Amino acid sequence: MPQFLSTIDADFESRFAALLKMKREDSPDVDSVVAEIISDVRAGGDAAVIALTARFDGFDLTPETLAFSQAEIDENCGRVSEADRAALELAADRIRVYHERQLPTGALWTDESGATLGWRWTPVDAAGLYVPGGLASYPSSVLMNAIPANVAGVENLVICAPTPDGQANPLVLLAARLAGVKTVYRIGGAQAVAAMAYGTETIAPVDKITGPGNAYVAAAKRRVFGQVGIDMIAGPSEILIIADRHNDPDWIALDLLSQAEHDENAQSILITNDALFGQAVAEAVDARLQTLERREIAGKSWQNFGAIIAVSNLGEAAALSDQIAPEHLELCVQNPDALMANVRHAGAIFLGSLTPEAIGDYIGGPNHVLPTARSARFSSGLSVMDFMKRTTITQMTPAALRAFGSAAKQLANAEGLQAHGLSVRARLDRLNQGDD
Repeated sequence: MPQFLSTIDADFESRFAALLKMKREDSPDVDSVVAEIISDVRAGGDAAVIALTARFDGFDLTPETLAFSQAEIDENCGRVSEADRAALELAADRIRVYHERQLPTGALWTDESGATLGWRWTPVDAAGLYVPGGLASYPSSVLMNAIPANVAGVENLVICAPTPDGQANPLVLLAARLAGVKTVYRIGGAQAVAAMAYGTETIAPVDKITGPGNAYVAAAKRRVFGQVGIDMIAGPSEILIIADRHNDPDWIALDLLSQAEHDENAQSILITNDALFGQAVAEAVDARLQTLERREIAGKSWQNFGAIIAVSNLGEAAALSDQIAPEHLELCVQNPDALMANVRHAGAIFLGSLTPEAIGDYIGGPNHVLPTARSARFSSGLSVMDFMKRTTITQMTPAALRAFGSAAKQLANAEGLQAHGLSVRARLDRLNQGDD
């Protein structure tokens, strides 16, 4: 059974604080192992990646077979059913249209002094997209990572998708094709992250690495950050649902389980202003757990990390939500827009009882790569901007330099940076001699 909390209980604050502090990340001490893997790849290139793939994924590669050939991709794409292909194509179209609206615009203007100022946006040259393999091999992750990069204008896109025992997921390869990715390497783990960050004889280094992974992948992303950019270090999935009694308890139960089935360390929380409704949801979860294929995983998640919180009103619910800062937030109330106006921190918000979080995972359009572990307090989900960078633009005219060059020189001298000040003074001296 999950935890049951109520804001009217005397011990609520301490129990809620403990809920927020629960350690869910499965983070074994892998950093030393990852450091060694990265060192091996930097020193050994292709040979090291091939040896590590044989060791961890159980099959042999050569430099020529590190990436899928176009013929192999064609063959795998041909194995996808028409129904699955149609669903993927619809998802890709919706994700692309949504992200095209995110494209930022530059600006350039001349201020009253005559200085020209502004900024421009340009894409990174190359991006590497990590896609988990094995049981967590999700074509939706391919679309959510590759399409924003493609829309941003990244010219060189590659995917690393581990294929344990050499078994590929045809849906992953079709998703890569739909997203405009031509090169898919069949490698994974920390060795794939190292190869994308530093390059090998076959794999060209990239500028940014995005995508989820296990503890080894997360540790590798931490270690290569600075050599390349990364999106985030994602933790176990989580969902918070704020629901009133005007809902079907079974629907809410299924939404809670949609995250619980991801991972034993996932967390599902319900906040409701009706304690009896909360109890009905708990009973519906128990019933549904008996029918799920992943009931063992979902059951452990729900038992160890699930919670149902009773509040006096929806204002309390919004305040608690902001403290949780959830990855996914469903507002299943009669006036979700009004409630959303009181919420500041969430990775993604789903409005109304007809909008389950699963729509966002696949077909809604917004990105499903989202901040976890309360990091929605200060960060956002993956977007087109993650594959672009902003460059500022400045141009002085003689009048502009005369207007505030002296102030720049003064501040440089105040900071003890003589050459800074002299670089401005030399130009002012030339202007004052009448040579504009």
